[in-house]
Amino acid sequence: MTLFLGTHQPRLDDKGRMFLPAKFREKLASGLVITRGQERCLYVFAMADFEKLAAEMSRTPVTNKAARNFQRVLLSAASDEIPDKQGRITIPAILREYAGLTKECTVIGAGNRVELWATEAWNELLASTEDEFADQAQEVIPGGLF
Repeated sequence: MTLFLGTHQPRLDDKGRMFLPAKFREKLASGLVITRGQERCLYVFAMADFEKLAAEMSRTPVTNKAARNFQRVLLSAASDEIPDKQGRITIPAILREYAGLTKECTVIGAGNRVELWATEAWNELLASTEDEFADQAQEVIPGGLF
C-alpha cells in the first residue's frame, strides 16, 4: 500500500490541471485513478492500489444493493491518468464539479489515498470535526494505538 501524508495547496489552472505535490509525484508517476470521494472531495489512488480496491469490491455479491450503489458512485466517474513530465494531472470537469473545485484547492495525504478538496470545504470539515477527533481514538483506531 502506498502511504500519503501532509497537506498542500496547489492551484488549478484554467484547463483543470493541477501540479501534484512534489512528495506524491514519484508514488503516482506510473498511473493513478481520480474518482468521487465521500464528503464531496475527490479520491486519488495509485493505480496498483485502486486495482486492489476494485478487486475487493468485485467480491461483493451483486445482490447487495448498498454495495452496488457504492460501486456505481465510485466507479462511474473514475478517471485513470498519468501525470505529465511536469507532474501535472488533469481533473475531468465532472469531478471538478462534483467536488466544487475552482482555483483554490487543498490536497491532503489520507493514508492509502490522496484527497482533493475545495479549500473552503476542507477548512469547514476540519473545523467541524476537530472536537470529534479529540474525543475519539480508541473507538476508531483498532488496537488502541493512542
